Amino acid sequence: MVNFLLGQQSRFTKYPYFLCYWDSRDRNQHWIREKWPPRECLKVGDKNVINNPLVHTNRIILSSLHIKLGLMKQFIKVLDRDRYCFKYIRNYFPEITEEKKKAGVFEGPQIRKLLRNNSFKDSMNEEEKRAWQAFSNVVSNFLGNKKASNYKELVTELIDSYHALGCNMSIKIHYLRDHLDRFPDNLGNMSEE
Repeated sequence: MVNFLLGQQSRFTKYPYFLCYWDSRDRNQHWIREKWPPRECLKVGDKNVINNPLVHTNRIILSSLHIKLGLMKQFIKVLDRDRYCFKYIRNYFPEITEEKKKAGVFEGPQIRKLLRNNSFKDSMNEEEKRAWQAFSNVVSNFLGNKKASNYKELVTELIDSYHALGCNMSIKIHYLRDHLDRFPDNLGNMSEE
């Protein structure tokens, strides 16, 4: 939807981000490079912009639910399918198709259910536990209704633990890492959940 509002190409784009020229295909640089050239304007014909924008970029905020779903997806996608942690998810949510589980496609209530489940955390190795705890901290102390005073440290720990776990740098992770200043103080009140 954001791409539509900003006149950007919708799928498989090299430069999908509206704030900078983050190169989605340059995976070797994703975790190394922290500053990408800023996108000054959205000009038709320039790097995946195909129409004039309908709204200004300063009016765009990614919702906390959208970010939470993206973070969950990245976490699940790196889990070893043969280890106990993924098998636990497989058994815990029999109603979800195997394809959705492998792709990390979960809904808000399912994520909340896992966040409250200590047995799920017990099924993880140390790297997975670190990333899951960081995810839980960011969800409850930044993406929720309250913004903890140490939210920057919580987000940094999430980014570091996802990198150590082997997650891909998605646009949501990039948004958290490199554009944290764009989040409003009342982010939780703007949630779609």
